Amino acid sequence: MSRILLLATGGTIASVPSGNGLRPETDGAGLLSRLGAAAGRYEVTSVDLMKLDSSDLQPEDWQALAREIFSRRESFDGVVVTHGTDTMAYTASMLSFMLPSIGLPVVLTGSQLPMGHPLSDAPANLRLALEMAASGCPGVFVAFGNLVLRGCRAAKHSTEAFDGFRSVNLPPVAVADASGLRIAPALVRRPDGPARLEDRFESRVALVKLFPGLEPRLLAALPGLGMRGAVVEAFGSGGVPTRIRNLTEALKSLAKSGLVVAVGSQCPDGKADLSIYEAGQRVQNDGIVCLGEMSVESAVTKLMWALGQTASRDEAAALFAEDLAGELIP
Repeated sequence: MSRILLLATGGTIASVPSGNGLRPETDGAGLLSRLGAAAGRYEVTSVDLMKLDSSDLQPEDWQALAREIFSRRESFDGVVVTHGTDTMAYTASMLSFMLPSIGLPVVLTGSQLPMGHPLSDAPANLRLALEMAASGCPGVFVAFGNLVLRGCRAAKHSTEAFDGFRSVNLPPVAVADASGLRIAPALVRRPDGPARLEDRFESRVALVKLFPGLEPRLLAALPGLGMRGAVVEAFGSGGVPTRIRNLTEALKSLAKSGLVVAVGSQCPDGKADLSIYEAGQRVQNDGIVCLGEMSVESAVTKLMWALGQTASRDEAAALFAEDLAGELIP
């Protein structure tokens, strides 16, 4: 039997009703007990790290989770992390960067309804995560709604649907159906060296979504707030307005002030390309990095991670522009 480490962090999957709404209370052993005989296919060790609504998870918690996985990696064939859905994509993305060349499957899962609900999707999602963790495919993944997604490509798209996660600009790594777990080998990235723990981060990163009428003063305030980087969701493939309220000059000023500025698209599909339109080319050559096909969750966590590796703005920008975990290329 495959040896699986189950790390429980809370979330809807572990929640029970309380006088103030759902509250994470069920531990990892309690989650496994609801699977019945299905859990007996694996040798599972359960560890309770946190009992948090995932909206309360912070970068320090990502760091603690990465350290726990790294320290126990040689004792197990795979790892499952039960997690709330609201920030699962952020956690999966950051773990992809903090655990480069991890040599075993690390699979995050959760649910839209608590494990104890009669119609819960939790049992199916947890079974899927355990099966993926036993697959031997290395990397960080999200298992949800019969799909397994690359961790740094996952994004939550629905608060209610049982297929609440989608893969951004990449097909699912695996699909579960009547044939079993069908894995696409070409989408599994093999380690390029020994596993490493690179868990430093810089949380002083801003996420700004452009809209018609946005005041440039909002962007100009970021250096004074101590920000070291900014992810900007622009229009279309990366368009930034210059008429009346000149956000192009505001972004250039941010880059000149020492921030790493990364510009992407608000569109969930397709990629940002600052070279296509004049509106994008205006910022392309002024020290501003393009997100390409990255999801916003991947971009924010990657920028935090890159800024945590070096005090140099240029070195951090260069790291951000590299493909590190399959967030930019298949």
